Amino acid sequence: MQISNEDYQLYKPLLFSLGYRMLGSVAEAEDIVHDTFLKAYQINEETITNKKAYLCKMLTNRCLDVLKSARSKREQYVGPWNPEPLLLEKLHAFDPSEMIIQKEGLSIAYLRMMEHLAPDERAVLLLREAFDFSYSEIANIIEKKEENCRKIFSRAKQKVLLVEGESLSYERNKSIINRFIAAFQMQNTTVLLELLSDNVTLFSDGGGKVTAAVRPIVSVPNVLALLYGVIKKAPDDTYFEVKNINSQPAIVIYMNNKIQSILSFYISNEKINEIYITMNPEKLPIR
Repeated sequence: MQISNEDYQLYKPLLFSLGYRMLGSVAEAEDIVHDTFLKAYQINEETITNKKAYLCKMLTNRCLDVLKSARSKREQYVGPWNPEPLLLEKLHAFDPSEMIIQKEGLSIAYLRMMEHLAPDERAVLLLREAFDFSYSEIANIIEKKEENCRKIFSRAKQKVLLVEGESLSYERNKSIINRFIAAFQMQNTTVLLELLSDNVTLFSDGGGKVTAAVRPIVSVPNVLALLYGVIKKAPDDTYFEVKNINSQPAIVIYMNNKIQSILSFYISNEKINEIYITMNPEKLPIR
């Protein structure tokens, strides 16, 4: 049974969705999907009975290799590392599949938490929780015993408990963000204190390419001081839009007629707990 062009059209969205969640990078996910199909086209295996599982296994193994080799690169990264924001409105324009939009585990907060997992833990958690594979299927994909996969999943779940309370209601979160924007513009401290948790933390990702805080900024006064400082220095043509980023509302800031940064949020219990500012130009979509 050989992989066909029809299989490419059918499974490409699924593989990209898995690859992006594994790596947190659009470009790397696209490259690995491309490489997976190039290799798959060359294989004519009579034993392939489940093309979906076979392709997922090929892609997952490639992602695991990248993750294991990427550890040293991440350790050398300048400042906090945020996953590459995925502008779903733009993606939807050329890929009509709803695969990515409808699945769980896509928010920046969730993907960032995945960085605390070992590569195998990340693979098992995603395959089980976001893609609903059975443990026997997962065992075949990562080539471990089913019992081991259950233990890996349990261990991974314990490590990501911090985002278990994340609100994934798009409209409710959009309302909170709009209130935050209005209060920020009016410098309404009372409302800002209602919306921001006491230990709100801001992670600014410039990757050494642009000026950014190299350490997380903690507490309401410090976070607001940094944000006000950024806006104060912004050119006159600066404007922003609230857009669908990673299936959640986020603030896209434009300067000099191009995207300058994207602010994503981790919202839990009606409060903003974390803010992720991605400014590294290599991670920003072209408008």
